[in-house]
Amino acid sequence: MPISPSIMTTYGRIDIAFTHGEGSFLISEDGKRYLDYASGIAVNAFGHCHPKLVAALQDQASKLWHTSNLYRIPEQEVVAEKLVANSCAERVFFCNSGAEATEGAVKVARRYAWANGEKDRTEIICATGAFHGRTLAMLAANDRPLFREGFGPSAQGFTHVEWGDIDSLKKHIGKHVAAILVEPVQGEGGARKAPDGYIKSLKEIADENGALLISDEVQIGMGRSGSLFAYQQEDVEPDIIALAKGLGGGFPVGAVLAKANVGDAMIPGTHGSTFGGNPLAMRSANAVLDLLLENGFLDSLKKMIIYFDTKMQDLIEYDGKDSPILKTKKGSGMLRGFQLNEEVTAAHFGNIARDKGLLLVGAAENTIRLLPPLNTSKEEVDNAFEILKKVIVEIKKK
Repeated sequence: MPISPSIMTTYGRIDIAFTHGEGSFLISEDGKRYLDYASGIAVNAFGHCHPKLVAALQDQASKLWHTSNLYRIPEQEVVAEKLVANSCAERVFFCNSGAEATEGAVKVARRYAWANGEKDRTEIICATGAFHGRTLAMLAANDRPLFREGFGPSAQGFTHVEWGDIDSLKKHIGKHVAAILVEPVQGEGGARKAPDGYIKSLKEIADENGALLISDEVQIGMGRSGSLFAYQQEDVEPDIIALAKGLGGGFPVGAVLAKANVGDAMIPGTHGSTFGGNPLAMRSANAVLDLLLENGFLDSLKKMIIYFDTKMQDLIEYDGKDSPILKTKKGSGMLRGFQLNEEVTAAHFGNIARDKGLLLVGAAENTIRLLPPLNTSKEEVDNAFEILKKVIVEIKKK
């Protein structure tokens, strides 16, 4: 069935529609089951229709959906307090998406400098390979010129330095810089993990120069790194954190977290969101946090990450050294990927995997990403890698 012409063609959509989901699986209109290791692009942190998320939303849907931020929202306060209790942040602003969260983070950083009398401190330093969303401002923060094509002049105040290169950063830092914006693991950029010590060095340089560090954890945050927040593995405390994707477990939720002195620069009227932090979104986020913080869950997740990494290494060895399809494994935690041989595109690899019942998603650097639900089982992981073996066999035959 052709896709409706009423929909803008901003996506090259795959002609499959799903009727429902069960845990790590999606079921299409023709009844075929797919192991979903795309997870809505790292959104469905606990798969599809987790009973605790379903119960929370059903309960709230029968009570109250929306009031706006003109009034107190108790559900919002509960989630904010849990985020603060389990992070280095002390203030939270809720929005609806990752792009809103990263753009909000930039606003907070610039406003903080302005409130401290440094009105010329507005520059945001980003890294090559970065992806921070698709608003007009975040297009300038991204490192994908194609995304900016046709949208007029780029927003001012964004500079890119070489990913992982401290010397490149030092050449651009100064009193004009409000913040360094970085992903601990680049998702769209090709499942690229920051080099060891890189994030800590960024924070030290930011501190030395009076700038802030913004950790964009939209894709790697909320447990996907193996910790609640990825920065917690780096012995560093960012000044601002951007969250979304997994925070709502499938319901649109974004958040900007900040240290108290930074967040307090945002006084009434400086920012807002009509829908941000509404009761439905907050009940979903609260359920996700409860699951993540459940006694023993993150410990079990770390063990599964080790198992997953072992399976990735086994697959590379299975692929062999003779005309390998897989060049290298990439990423960290449950944001993983394989960089593919130049003769095999990520789209082609993904198409074959999908035909065999496994959903994956591509990324830059000819990378095929694996983004399983955080509660995926060992049996499902084994199943996924059996399918990946079949994909490799089929590609080599052709």
